[in-house]
Amino acid sequence: MPYPREHRPQIRTKIVASARRLFNRHGFDNVSIDQIMCGAGLTRGGFYSYFRSKSDLYTEVLGCFFTDPEWKNCWEGVKVDLASQQAGPQVVRAYLSQQHFEDVENSCPMVALPGDVTRSSEQAKKAFETVFLAMVNVLTSSVEGRGRSRRNKAEAIAALCVGGMVVARALAHREVADQLRNGCMAVALELGGWSTKKFTRRHSAATQK
Repeated sequence: MPYPREHRPQIRTKIVASARRLFNRHGFDNVSIDQIMCGAGLTRGGFYSYFRSKSDLYTEVLGCFFTDPEWKNCWEGVKVDLASQQAGPQVVRAYLSQQHFEDVENSCPMVALPGDVTRSSEQAKKAFETVFLAMVNVLTSSVEGRGRSRRNKAEAIAALCVGGMVVARALAHREVADQLRNGCMAVALELGGWSTKKFTRRHSAATQK
């Protein structure tokens, strides 16, 4: 009896999700194909029906909610609506949230895997760049300003979010990490014109129209 049409996409999604969790937790070099397939509830034999190599899979894992509609936001209490006019500040607050900090396995791969990417292939670097630029595009749509100035601010905010979380995860003391996250969040919101008081006032006025 043949498998239904949706079988292959579902299996591929399971493999990618398993690899994302394991790569985020342990890094690319410390995870085997056997572990990835086991995490997906599958056997190694089926891996090469979907991916040419672990490196080929790695490139797909570098997708994120900015580029992958199947990527689920698993950070409880955090909402990001990429179609919303509030997408910019939502992204900043989500990215630098306590939930994202603590949920390593469901991290955006730009936080968990940048060291691996710098040592990896050109293909992996292009995948990372695609996700970063997609994040910048989302932020640009909400940033105050005009022209190149808006783009420059969005690039700086994206780098502040990703870099801030990378450094926070590397710190030994939780209170220092939390202080850094909160500081990066405040600066990013201010840079985008989304400082708490100003953004709340603007949003309230918009909803009353």
